[in-house]
Amino acid sequence: MSQELKRILIEGYQEEKVQRQEYDEGWAQIYSAKQNDLILQSEMIGVEVKLNKLCAVIMVGNVRGYIPQEFSGVTDAHAFRRLLGEPVAFKIVSYDREGETFIASRQAALEHMEGLTWKWLEPDAVITAVVRSVEPKLLTLDIGGISVELPVQQFGYGWVEDLREEVQAGDHLKVKVMELDKENKIIKISKKAAEKSPWPDCTKRYIAGGTYKGKVSGVMEYGIFVNLERGVDALVPHMRFEKVKRGDIVYVRVRGVDPKSEHIYGRISQKR
Repeated sequence: MSQELKRILIEGYQEEKVQRQEYDEGWAQIYSAKQNDLILQSEMIGVEVKLNKLCAVIMVGNVRGYIPQEFSGVTDAHAFRRLLGEPVAFKIVSYDREGETFIASRQAALEHMEGLTWKWLEPDAVITAVVRSVEPKLLTLDIGGISVELPVQQFGYGWVEDLREEVQAGDHLKVKVMELDKENKIIKISKKAAEKSPWPDCTKRYIAGGTYKGKVSGVMEYGIFVNLERGVDALVPHMRFEKVKRGDIVYVRVRGVDPKSEHIYGRISQKR
């Protein structure tokens, strides 16, 4: 009679649903990660001071966790704060089930990832890198826990004046492993080598004596770069009576094309 009464008074009651509610998916991930030495990832949603320590705030499900700066792999407080809003990898250090919180280490995750990455890296491999910082002529990238620098010359085909106008921290780039020394942990990469070259195909479109429309992509002491198409820039001397600036539309009269050095030479015949 009591069972019948329960079904009548609580229409739709299912005992298994009540049991499922007692299972917290977030805590299941935390326990599993700790037991199996797994790496988790979550967005860094805040920065707080806990027990006189600067800590990153992360979430696993509905469970709030903290990464102390000393466990972040970043010594500079400003660089630490710049991770705010970015996804970060971490390993569980400890947890407090009653307090509904946990402590994690990004440094431990990065070291784990780095060890695995060195094992599978091979020369000529094309891999994904994440941009960590951007300077006008240099990118710092992360490849599975390994910090690698990418100079502007290896960013792509064509002239790049300022990398800050091309990418920002958090962007994902395809790069190719050009040099690899696992014993000494040396790696050199190139985004340019992972892209399709416009050379020598572009030589069919630009010939000596021809005049072509382009956009000024850079003004240097030694000359002017004019972009003719994606990845193809002509190097021309300064104009005699006029000055140009980046973004100006000009017409270039081509003097020569050198497929071997991937250069087009000419002069500006007219500024629009």
